[in-house]
Amino acid sequence: MVNLIDQGWADQNDVARVFGCSVRTVRRHQRRFEEGGLAALGHGKGYPAGRMRLVPSRRRLVQELKMQGCSVREIGRRMGVTEKAVRKVLRRLGWTHSTPQASQQTFGALEPMASGQEGVAASSSADPKLSAFSAGEVPPPSSDHDPGDRWSDRMFARLGLLDDAPPLFGARKAVPRAGVLLALPALVGSGIFDCARDVYGSIGPAFFGLRTTVLTLLFMALWRIRRPEGLKEHAPADLGCVLGVDRAPEVKTLRRKLSRLAAMGRATELGRALARTRVALRSNALGFLYVDGHVRVYHGTRRLPKAHVARMRLSMPATTDYWVNDTTGDPVFVMTADANASLVRMLPSVLQEIRAFLGPRRATVIFDRGGYSPKLFRQIVASGFELLTYRRGHFPHIPTRHFRTHRAMVDDRTVSYMLADQEIRLLRGTLRLRQVTRLAEDGHQTPILTSRRDLSAAHVACRMFDRWRQENFFKYLREEFALDALADYAVVPDDPVRDVPNPAWARADAQYRQALAHLGRLQSEYGLEAFANDERQRWTMRGFKIAQGPLGRKMRDAWRRVAKDKARRAKIPKRVPVQSLSPDPVIKLAPEIKHLTNLLKMVAYQAESELLRVVTPHYQRVDDEGRTLIQAAFASAADLHITSREIRVTLAPQSARHRTRAIAALCDEINAATTCFPGSRLRLRYAIRAQH
Repeated sequence: MVNLIDQGWADQNDVARVFGCSVRTVRRHQRRFEEGGLAALGHGKGYPAGRMRLVPSRRRLVQELKMQGCSVREIGRRMGVTEKAVRKVLRRLGWTHSTPQASQQTFGALEPMASGQEGVAASSSADPKLSAFSAGEVPPPSSDHDPGDRWSDRMFARLGLLDDAPPLFGARKAVPRAGVLLALPALVGSGIFDCARDVYGSIGPAFFGLRTTVLTLLFMALWRIRRPEGLKEHAPADLGCVLGVDRAPEVKTLRRKLSRLAAMGRATELGRALARTRVALRSNALGFLYVDGHVRVYHGTRRLPKAHVARMRLSMPATTDYWVNDTTGDPVFVMTADANASLVRMLPSVLQEIRAFLGPRRATVIFDRGGYSPKLFRQIVASGFELLTYRRGHFPHIPTRHFRTHRAMVDDRTVSYMLADQEIRLLRGTLRLRQVTRLAEDGHQTPILTSRRDLSAAHVACRMFDRWRQENFFKYLREEFALDALADYAVVPDDPVRDVPNPAWARADAQYRQALAHLGRLQSEYGLEAFANDERQRWTMRGFKIAQGPLGRKMRDAWRRVAKDKARRAKIPKRVPVQSLSPDPVIKLAPEIKHLTNLLKMVAYQAESELLRVVTPHYQRVDDEGRTLIQAAFASAADLHITSREIRVTLAPQSARHRTRAIAALCDEINAATTCFPGSRLRLRYAIRAQH
């Protein structure tokens, strides 16, 4: 009866007529199902056996008094009930011999609040930066009461009535890896949950919906679980306690969710939404933007385009991603290049994306020698950006007398360089730029080109050399977040008419250069013989040529070979469509899942950086061990204590007292921001046990 009405197949009158009962009886069944699930429909007449007679608010009071250490007799006296009634309530809540079990507390964020708490919950979500819900949005209720057994929500998801399981928590001691909850204020503040909801909407009826899937992937990145297969090494129930579900999703489930998100093809849109949110949060750190490509090497059996891997000094099958980082080195945006396009070809597209989320403000784009192109420089300046890069190729060395010491204060640090500042002209004098050249102690000169004339020379050099922050970012993400790991093994068709270098032309060019080099060696030998000629024996050129006849014939043959090879190379096209080089289909790695996981790893790194900035004043070795400290806190066990309003997270002490004090200061800082667990009205409160 209940399913027929809830699914919209019939109304109450039709159901009552067909089943031969009154409408009042149908309504009573509906009410029982809403209050107690399927089990309530099987109860006979009278009060159901085993159901607690105390209302939820009274049960919460019993729980809180017991957690405060009150005895059963004292609880009964305060509430006006017998000790036996209190013991029954505690036993049904999971207490055994005065010890709370994993399922003792079932106050989820989705349980109806008692009178007087509604205003508090509303204020916790008034700021969209601090809550996973927009202002005025109310989380859906959960049908379960036991956080360790979510059978009712799973049934509704199977019936297509639930898009995402609401978080439900239970009080528990020493939950493994629960320290990762420290990152939730930064994750919520990044806007990832709001952006994901706006871009994807929903992934369909599921127990593990969009919010839970995104949260799982973010926690996996912070836990250093590099691939979904890594979930096999951890107990699903332990990870589920942190996620607010009974069990964390399994490998096949998580991969199925990623495939469903990839099928929507909205990862690029999500990246743009995250970038706009990042600009709104940290606009003061976007005056200088670092752009560089990261090459992900492919070791599989598919035939993919090759790219030069600088760290290996090899050309290998790979995919190139172009990252945009802010002044502090934190990532802002990422996009994948088509067929490993160079920085010169990709930079206009990257600047177009930057302009979309940055708006009309001017910014300085900093890039490496791979983007050196005077024609590109003119295009960058014309599009409203400033540029800062190294000068490539041959350039006139500057006399040492023109260098002098330049000092400046940049980001609360003093820098000093030996610099020479001058104006140069490129493109036959049509492009004027400023060149700041640094003189190293060994006499090496490093020229830097920029269109910024309002900055001091030391400031220009410092911003250019800070580009190594982005290199360090790539190294850190490669080692800690598995940036180069394959997200999936799927391939998609690539553009078959895309032009690529012709291997036949390359072979002909190699033969031509080989012949040219052979001719050069013969010419050198002929010149050496002319230099060593004894004029007393051969005082005329005719006599010298006669004496060097064999060598002269070799030179004439070499000349003819050079001319022949050059003519043959001229007949071969330098670039050809890629489909003409192989009978196999032209493919590339499916970019959608990898792009999505890169964005989530980017958000996880941003959250880690936010916590690092908060803990900096409280930890002296933050430059050397700051991220290690944050990572150790994420991996720490923690006690979860649940009230009707809060999730109280108490972390285990760290390995040393000074590290524990730093995390304690971090907890105090983030407690000032009222953050709710995503998908709930429960506020997060943090603390750490002192070391004995």
